Amino acid sequence: MTAVAPLPQTERTRPSDSEGVYLDHNATTPVDPRVRDAMWPHFLELHGNPSSSHRHGRRAKEALEGARAQVASVLGADADAVHFTASGTEANNAVVAAVTAHHRHTGRLLVNTLEHPSIHAACARAADAGMAVDEVVPNADGVVDAEALLDAVRPDTRLVCLMLANNELGTLQPVAEVAGGCRKLGVPVLCDAVQAVGKIKVNVGELSVDYLSIGGHKCYGPPGVAALWTRPGAVSTPLLVGGSQEAGRRASTENVPAIVGLGAAAELAERELADRHRHMRALRDRFEAGLPRGARVHGGDAERLPNTSHVAFDGAAGHHTMLWLDGHGFAVSTGSACHAGEPQASRALLAMGVDRREALGSLRISFGVTNTEGDVDRFLEVLRGDLPRLPR
Repeated sequence: MTAVAPLPQTERTRPSDSEGVYLDHNATTPVDPRVRDAMWPHFLELHGNPSSSHRHGRRAKEALEGARAQVASVLGADADAVHFTASGTEANNAVVAAVTAHHRHTGRLLVNTLEHPSIHAACARAADAGMAVDEVVPNADGVVDAEALLDAVRPDTRLVCLMLANNELGTLQPVAEVAGGCRKLGVPVLCDAVQAVGKIKVNVGELSVDYLSIGGHKCYGPPGVAALWTRPGAVSTPLLVGGSQEAGRRASTENVPAIVGLGAAAELAERELADRHRHMRALRDRFEAGLPRGARVHGGDAERLPNTSHVAFDGAAGHHTMLWLDGHGFAVSTGSACHAGEPQASRALLAMGVDRREALGSLRISFGVTNTEGDVDRFLEVLRGDLPRLPR
């Protein structure tokens, strides 16, 4: 296991002034320099295939298993229940594919409308092969009602998908309550926790889920690496075949440098969770308290991630405002997607009952550990200017 040394807040990776202020940490986070330092030797002298029996391979295997233990620790899990993937998307796809294949593409999948596209797309593929897919919409606060979701479980429901924290709104979902109810019904639960690790406590025992996915680049680790925890005894069929890596759960030579980075990021997330939560929550609360008149925080009354604020600005055009803010040195995100040059309203917001015009005018602001009160104050000053407006 690679030990990760503490680093003062002021020395952590932060874009230079010429790069502006980064407020899009739910999209991706910068790699913590301590994570980079843990990875670096594995790009240089510590080369080796973990499947090889010679000293180089054994050394790589030791690093791999050390990282597995670090990831397991942040999840309150046993290390042998964790295997590595290339992304949270792959992990989510693997679970849906395994469960549907096990049931020969018969039965139903139950998903929360707020799920990540990797869940919706995987379920759509399963539906093309014969599965039925049921959806439960969130309440107006961006939280799925646990009782309504459990009421939607049928005798032939094969899998329930419920994310821990929504990537757009930051709203926390009632995973433990739903998973507890599903356990009594004998239905497994997949929890996408990619947005949650490093921001809130994530413990697989307390959540009582059967599968849980995390990703490196959302918690100050490298992109291109993720992990899937699987409850012992749960259905587990490899998505990738052709080798015996990861105890037969995912063929492919392991990306040791990236996995070491994920392990280091997981250790830091566990060690620094309370400080991170306090720091980011203070920034978010300062931001929302200073919003200009007419701004509305979606899901603001619900329990949320400490760093996330999803805001509608009255009459503003979200996509154009995002570009306008980029020109002023602030990187944020919009919940809408562009297709053929035309912005489309966020599926999540529409499911909550937000009208299309307001949805198109919404922005997601997600703070990180390197942001400061000064960043918030400068951002608010710019927001009080003349934002781009939607056409009447």
